[in-house]
Amino acid sequence: MIETKPPWAGRKFYFRPKLVDALRGYTRAKFFADLGAGLTVGVVALSLCIGLGIASGATPAAGLYTGIIGGFLISALGGSSVQIGGPAGAFVGLIALMVAQYGLADVLLCTMMAGVILMAMGALKLGSLIKFVPHPVTVGFTCGIAVTIFCTQIRAMLGLRLAAEPAEFLPKLGALAAALPTISWPTVGLTLVSLVLILFWPGKWNRVPGSIVAVAAGLLLVPLFHRFGWATDTIGSKFGGIPSGLPAFHLPGLNPAHLGALVRPAFTIALLGAIESLLSAVVADGLIDGRHDSNQELMAQGAANFVAPLFGGLPATGVLARTATNIRSGALTPVAGMIHAVVLLGVLLVAAPLFNDVPLASLAAVLAVVAVRMGEWEEFTLLHRKPRGDAAVFLTTFGLTVVFDLTVAVEVGMVLAAFSFIKRVTDTTRIHAMTGEEAALGAQGHEQVADVPPRVMIYRVFGALLFGSAEKLESIIRRSGGETDVVILHLAAVTAMDATALNRVENLHEKLHRHGKHLILSGPHTQPYFMMEKAGFFDVLGRENIAPDLAAAVARARVLLPK
Repeated sequence: MIETKPPWAGRKFYFRPKLVDALRGYTRAKFFADLGAGLTVGVVALSLCIGLGIASGATPAAGLYTGIIGGFLISALGGSSVQIGGPAGAFVGLIALMVAQYGLADVLLCTMMAGVILMAMGALKLGSLIKFVPHPVTVGFTCGIAVTIFCTQIRAMLGLRLAAEPAEFLPKLGALAAALPTISWPTVGLTLVSLVLILFWPGKWNRVPGSIVAVAAGLLLVPLFHRFGWATDTIGSKFGGIPSGLPAFHLPGLNPAHLGALVRPAFTIALLGAIESLLSAVVADGLIDGRHDSNQELMAQGAANFVAPLFGGLPATGVLARTATNIRSGALTPVAGMIHAVVLLGVLLVAAPLFNDVPLASLAAVLAVVAVRMGEWEEFTLLHRKPRGDAAVFLTTFGLTVVFDLTVAVEVGMVLAAFSFIKRVTDTTRIHAMTGEEAALGAQGHEQVADVPPRVMIYRVFGALLFGSAEKLESIIRRSGGETDVVILHLAAVTAMDATALNRVENLHEKLHRHGKHLILSGPHTQPYFMMEKAGFFDVLGRENIAPDLAAAVARARVLLPK
């Protein structure tokens, strides 16, 4: 079947949510399928939104606002048919640190800045660039985030009494250790009950997820605790409950002194949101045999992160666990994700007072399980099988995410990954000095060339000639004197060349030219050919010294040899 491109595909910029196409031919059957899925994933998202709002150093309401506004916009404007958006565990450590350092108002402003960055990325069609973030970096910060989330829940799971819990990892561990004598055993018991319900809730009853059952059980046990005089923190006692209704539109305050410091974390939020959402969309494509529009998805993420903070929301992104639940529940179109957001809004408007007695221990158990499940812990057992460079990038990114913050981890991880890539390219680039006998035998896979003159030296280059490997051309420059009158640089096996390598080739030509000797290029590939052509090097070298193959290069060398 011939695939025809839609009329907007050739434009430099287009904005077309998946919802537009999904509503064409939308039927009652599709609506009821989306309705069931939206109700299910809305129930699943309820405890996660509340818990993630608390874990981020904000409020339970902030998490719900993010799920309602961010989730609705991501589904309505996104490039995936089944993506579910909302608050994500990936942001918890970074947002908690920022709240402690700058305050919630600056976090909201930073989120809006990240939204603008994401919209720009989508408009500039940079969605495909996310694939260039190396796997060791993404796995490293994912595992680091999991550890960070788990550590933020220890206080609530054990019922520890702390005057103030530090946001940084090492001071946090010290404060938690010092507070261990204040452990609340009733709270520990409640945490264990919640964990058992979440982990062992029968899969056949997944229409009502174990996390909701654990929260409901905690809600029922709190009055019993009060009867026995056992104290445990609840949403009401800690945060004053959840307000009924959405907050009024409010622009975050702008502190010019903090603006410069917010640029780096804004880019980190944008990058992390892009990675999380596009990875989730890719997995969703595999589950539904579909295809998402990565650039449209980034623009939707940008819109969600720009608008949600105006109503007190936190960073939002596409989340895999809720997206998978949406798919398993029968979702067909983005309408299911919009219904999920409406379900959260309904809870906020109608049932908010019921959540005053939800114990923080139950919510902490939910997030602890989320943290354990999100980490790709098998990577630690496979380190001995990985290249050393990849293992170092993974461990460094993981360690920096846990001990410092995600911004530092991503920056350093990307730099280390780049150096690792450069070294790998360098190691695979080889330059082989080929004798006349080897040329006659067709060694190294090249064509056979007989009768190579004795004062002609052939160098065959394998791999990519980039700045990390260009110094290997220095060996040719150093050896180009003596008994050699013509140097043939056989480039048929060179896949790529950059400006540094071209500079080395130019230096080789200049040295040979000064001594009355000659350089011939043999069989340059497409990218190196057009690069040297554009740089004007062919005119400097002489176009007669560009040979299509090794036989032609040797024939040209015979012409150039002194008579």
